[in-house]
Amino acid sequence: MGVTPAARLLEVIAGFGRRRVAVVGDLIADEFIYGQLDRVSREAPVLILKYDATQVVPGGAGNAANNVAALGGRVRLVGVAGRDETGDRLLEAFQPGVSVAGVARPRACRTPTKTRILAGGIHSAKQQVVRIDRATTQAFDRRTRQDVEGRLLKAVAGCDALLVSEYAAGLVTPALVGRAMRALAARGGRRVPVLVDSRYALLAYRGMTACTPNESEVEHLLGVRIDDDLRTLERAGRTLVRRTGAAAVLVTRGSRGMALFEPGEPTRHIPIFGSDEIADVTGAGDTVIATVTLALAAGATYYEAARLANYAGGLVVMKRGTATVSADELRGAVERDR
Repeated sequence: MGVTPAARLLEVIAGFGRRRVAVVGDLIADEFIYGQLDRVSREAPVLILKYDATQVVPGGAGNAANNVAALGGRVRLVGVAGRDETGDRLLEAFQPGVSVAGVARPRACRTPTKTRILAGGIHSAKQQVVRIDRATTQAFDRRTRQDVEGRLLKAVAGCDALLVSEYAAGLVTPALVGRAMRALAARGGRRVPVLVDSRYALLAYRGMTACTPNESEVEHLLGVRIDDDLRTLERAGRTLVRRTGAAAVLVTRGSRGMALFEPGEPTRHIPIFGSDEIADVTGAGDTVIATVTLALAAGATYYEAARLANYAGGLVVMKRGTATVSADELRGAVERDR
């Protein structure tokens, strides 16, 4: 009797713990300020919140790295953080499986920060009321870029996969990723998977193993509107495969699930896992690409990696804030869905 699809997915998850992943990208501090509703101000028609607590967690490439570590992988993180209090708190917030030795901290850099203020009552869930973004794009000098490139080439020397997480902060470029890919190719042996997540410039990257854009990003890149139109989705997916040269394109579609495109293969549509009553989509894309990266590093097919990412995505959107999924949670989802 052959191995069942569910058993095969469990085998892949079991291999996560032996995989080393280099993650390069834009590090962002996700700051959450929690407060209780107190009253309406007499100065203006705004709410006054009674302060509860502040939490700083890794966002951007940092969240992708934390997701890889939560699933059991070992991460070599490469990026830039400021020499400020926020940068200190950011680096302290990484999971034990993330090495931050590859994070440069130039004097002129400020740590990019997204501050979300959440309000609610004592017995109700807190909801986001406003977000404040600081230093999310910066100019990096030649010395900083050379430093980051050196750290990246060192990180990929012994890795099983490379995950690129570019949030348009100005640090990660197609040229930088191209040099890392050439270094990986020069190693010989088994091809190392290279995954790219680019918020606005995916079409500038070429020859990656796979990418995982969400539907709204695809619409923005190609100037189309998809919604429930599967013909438009099919054309868009095939266009991305052709223009990026990727071996696989996984389009995440929220409550509509995912669509996997591979050259010469029929499109695979994967329905959403779990409930469509979503709690929070913050960082869900990081969870998806982290899962696909680890799965491919562990020997999964593109379809197996997409299925595991679908489970992980369905789990993480039920959590509030910038969250991760553990290998045990992922394993439990596969077993419940047999």
